[in-house]
Amino acid sequence: MAKLYFSYSAMNAGKTTILLQASHNYGERGMTTLLLTARLDDRAGAGTIASRIGLSSDAATFDAQTDLVAVIQQRHEEAPLSCVLVDEAQFLTAAQVWALAGVADNMKIPVMCYGLRTDFQGNLFEGSATLLAVADNLREIRTICHCGSKATMVVRQTEGGDVIREGDQIEIGGNDKYVSLCRKHWSEVMGR
Repeated sequence: MAKLYFSYSAMNAGKTTILLQASHNYGERGMTTLLLTARLDDRAGAGTIASRIGLSSDAATFDAQTDLVAVIQQRHEEAPLSCVLVDEAQFLTAAQVWALAGVADNMKIPVMCYGLRTDFQGNLFEGSATLLAVADNLREIRTICHCGSKATMVVRQTEGGDVIREGDQIEIGGNDKYVSLCRKHWSEVMGR
């Protein structure tokens, strides 16, 4: 039975590296995968999934209006898909998550989603909230805070290192804008 998987973490835990490794493993066995990533995250170039350690792969992109079932069906007709892998899954809409669940249930194609659980203010992203509610399998990928404890939160900061406490939920960036912290240190710097 195909399942909907959600692997989540704070920033810099290696989610993208794990996704790319999974796709590579399928490819080594002669199986075809479809990689999807958020259109708005073009840090590595449009339609490219890239990890911090230098691995990368081409990917189809999605935004809130993308009909993921249509994209998956088209690719599946071109070459039978063994798995769909979604990077930056926090940017999915609730409807898209339900559509991906339908891909697993009805098309019998496993769907593996990787993304952040919460934003810099400690709030769930829409895609993450829905994945936490409906995914068949949840997996936390761990990273560490500067104190050595498990990091579960992220803070957004300026170039000078000042913490930003308000703003839009989505601002694309990496180590230049975000730092992963444990809940204790996140609470301290966010004034909670």
